[in-house]
Amino acid sequence: MSELTSTRVRTTAAELGLPHLAEALNQYVQRADEAKMGYLGFLDLVLAEELAVRDDRRFRNGLRLSKLPHHKTLEDYDFSFQPDLDPRKVKDLATLSFVDGKADVALLGPPGVGKTHIAVALAVAACRAGCSIYFTSLDDMVRHLTAAEDQGRLISKLTSYLRPSVLVVDEVGYQPLERAEANLVFQVVSKRYEKGSITLTSNKTFGEWGQVFGDEVLATAILDRLLHHREVVPINGNSYRLKNRLQVIERDTDVA
Repeated sequence: MSELTSTRVRTTAAELGLPHLAEALNQYVQRADEAKMGYLGFLDLVLAEELAVRDDRRFRNGLRLSKLPHHKTLEDYDFSFQPDLDPRKVKDLATLSFVDGKADVALLGPPGVGKTHIAVALAVAACRAGCSIYFTSLDDMVRHLTAAEDQGRLISKLTSYLRPSVLVVDEVGYQPLERAEANLVFQVVSKRYEKGSITLTSNKTFGEWGQVFGDEVLATAILDRLLHHREVVPINGNSYRLKNRLQVIERDTDVA
C-alpha cells in the first residue's frame, strides 16, 4: 500500500469514527499479507477487529457508568467455601435468561457470604452482553429519591432507576424504612415490573420484609411483583470476611 493511499485510508477511518483502524492499519495489512488474504478476507478482518474494539469500549463505558463497587466475576467466587450453594444455579443465571425474560433475582443470606459479589458478577456479565446496568444500595436509592421528591424532581430521578436493563439493589433490610420511603421503593419496583430486571441482595427472609418496609401491605405489594417472575438464591454459609479475618489471625499467631 502506497504512503498516499495509507494516509487517505487513515483520514477516512478517522472521519468515520474508526480511530482504531487508523492506528492499526499497518498491522492489518501485514496480517493480511502473511495470511495471503483476498479482498473479502481482509475486509472481514478489519470489520471484526473494529467491532471487537467498539464492544470493548462500550463494555468499559458501561462499567464506568454503572456505579458498581467492584468488577468481580463468578470466576473470582469461591464456591467451595459455600458448599450448600449450587454453582450450577448461579452459572445458569449467568446465561442471562432472567434478563431476557425481565425477571428478578433475589440473593438472600447473612452478611459476608458473597451476595453482593454474585450480584455484581451477574451485572458484569450483563454489561458484557450489551445490557445497561446500574448499582445502588437500597439506602442510597431511597435517600436520592427522597431528596428528588423534596426538590420536585422525583420523575426525573426515578428514570435513572427505570432506564437500565438490570438494576442491582444491594443491602435490602439493613435499615428499616419509613412508610413514605417504602412507597418510593414500591414505585421503582412497580414501574420496572415486567419491563426490566432487578437483582437484589438481602439479609432478611421475605417473611421479615414487613418489618423492613414498615408496612405489611406495601411489603406484600412489593413482593407480589418481585416474586412473580423470580429466581431466589439462598446462601446460608459462612462469612468470607470472617474467613479472611481468621486467616490473618492464624497467620499472626503462627508468626508469634
